[in-house]
Amino acid sequence: MRWFTPSWQVLLVVLLCILAALLGPITATEAGVPLGSAAGYPFADARIFIFDLILAAGVISMMRVPPLAAAFVLFIGAHAAAWLLLSGLAGSEGTARTPFYLLMAAAWLLAWRCVTLLSSLQPAARRAQILLRLAIPAIFGLWLLVIWEAITRGAGIPFILLPPPSAVGARIASSLPILAADVQQTIFKAALAGYAMGCAAGFVTAILADRFLFLRRGLMPIGNMVSALPIIGVAPIMVMWFGFGWESKAAVVVIMTFFPMLVNTVAGLAASGHMERDLMRTYASSYWQTLFKLRLPAAAPFIFNALKINSTLALIGAIVAEFFGTPVVGMGFRISTEVGRMNIDMVWAEIAVAALAGSVFYGVVALFERAATFWHPSVRGG
Repeated sequence: MRWFTPSWQVLLVVLLCILAALLGPITATEAGVPLGSAAGYPFADARIFIFDLILAAGVISMMRVPPLAAAFVLFIGAHAAAWLLLSGLAGSEGTARTPFYLLMAAAWLLAWRCVTLLSSLQPAARRAQILLRLAIPAIFGLWLLVIWEAITRGAGIPFILLPPPSAVGARIASSLPILAADVQQTIFKAALAGYAMGCAAGFVTAILADRFLFLRRGLMPIGNMVSALPIIGVAPIMVMWFGFGWESKAAVVVIMTFFPMLVNTVAGLAASGHMERDLMRTYASSYWQTLFKLRLPAAAPFIFNALKINSTLALIGAIVAEFFGTPVVGMGFRISTEVGRMNIDMVWAEIAVAALAGSVFYGVVALFERAATFWHPSVRGG
């Protein structure tokens, strides 16, 4: 009976730990410090505990234990080791030596092995499946932040070039009222209003273009040309036309979202098969009956694809448009202003909030898509 399941990630972890032990202290602060002292860590002998923690988590994960238990051990070992390594840099940023990066890479490999084991699980319960789908990208995203934190603090990268995620998070926590006002101005006024008007106008125009051949042949080439217009050229014109309020930003969003919806809807309306259309003709169905009962349902995946694309384009368009004239509030206004003041952490805070809002927006549209197109093979297969 085999008691160990080989894993190349864990074998590489052991090699990295051996190299780190041979190269000496983890940080420059530890140089010349007795082995049992804290040396910047939360407790004494922490650096010894880091080696033991990483190796123990790796070895236990290779033993004949359930995958979920092994993933839990790897999760604890990887994140505890990363926390201890980053704690050793408190107050002495820029002093990390090669063993620090080797041990951080070893902890990352443990997290990689954890995600691999979680990905292999196939729980029967619906709640467990949802939890697993959330946990895997959460761990992956968390480690992007951990690596970012380790590089910026370990190498002592100047704050003005790239602040660590901890500083960005602290700035978000201390600037919630400002961020909330910017989100309300940029997203809930400009982006959502322009998104709704642009998508609706593109959808209606697509129906008309499908109904009238001359309109389709005339609009589609123009749509391809207009979709290539640079936003930095359109935004100032919209500000001159509609003023400095949210209306000019919504107009930019309308331009950005109109043609993706038009092109995708026209393509979706042509996706229904000839056999289905012939069947509708044998039933003496009118154009509108065929449209609502056959062609629009067949075009639903194309339409939702345009809605998902436009969910990100709307936010980008609203933020960029605010660079060319806006009231003293808004995400684009805040980014351009804080860059001039060298408050880079506030700039990254706005970027983080915009990324989170865009992800939520996209996720909401995706949920509506699953509810509306539950019959489609791509949804049933998911």
